[in-house]
Amino acid sequence: MEIMTQGSLSVVQPARAWSGVRAFCTTRQGGLGTAPFDTFNLGLGAGDAPEVVLANRQLLNQQVPSEPSWLKQVHGVRVVDADDVSIFAPNLPPPEADASVTINPERVLAVLTADCLSVVLSDDRGSVLGAAHAGWKGLAAGVLEETLALMLRKQPEGSGWRAWIGPGIGAAAFQVGADVRDAFAAELALQPDLCFADPQIAERWRLDLAGLAQLRLHRMGVRDVEQSHCCTVANPKQFFSYRRDRQTGRMATLAWMVSHQP
Repeated sequence: MEIMTQGSLSVVQPARAWSGVRAFCTTRQGGLGTAPFDTFNLGLGAGDAPEVVLANRQLLNQQVPSEPSWLKQVHGVRVVDADDVSIFAPNLPPPEADASVTINPERVLAVLTADCLSVVLSDDRGSVLGAAHAGWKGLAAGVLEETLALMLRKQPEGSGWRAWIGPGIGAAAFQVGADVRDAFAAELALQPDLCFADPQIAERWRLDLAGLAQLRLHRMGVRDVEQSHCCTVANPKQFFSYRRDRQTGRMATLAWMVSHQP
């Protein structure tokens, strides 16, 4: 894991250059929060004081080209068009969705996480962009597939797809029951090493959520997939983790396309 600097923030970002796209995931470093939200909580629904979260979001806004298009995430598969001003008009509450898509440069997409995955998607020209919140429920139900489908509707000529999977719960920490394991039966039939028996508790398993997301992306035709390999549970100084702490803050993954130079 490598923590980078984005202005005044400590962030995780893709290791490889990404033509036409900028993306990063915040850490819990910086900001104004106090325990258990210390210190850079960006989630208004986490139980933190709203004025503190809004102050942190103002700090975040200094590092991105426009106000992020925040979502009310519900572990579903709804994908919204971030270019639709009727949904993202000023003073409207954030839409209930788990992913958004844009074709407009400098439109900032935002995903909040604290163990779930954030997944950023783009074509090789940086002409269409998507960002998805993918916990196990959303991933199993098809949130990544729905995100790419809307991207293709907005940019039918898109090709050469690539993705970045941000920090999330690692396989060593993600203990699940049979219901979660069975939700990915098709994927595990192809790649059984993405799930293994819990070494301590019978009838429990450890699941590689990022590996499952990568497998799904490959099946969707997204060949260039980069994982952050950052486990939120195992790194308490850097990341919020709901599974580890229960009451905790949220990181944000931000992504936008840069304006093309003439």
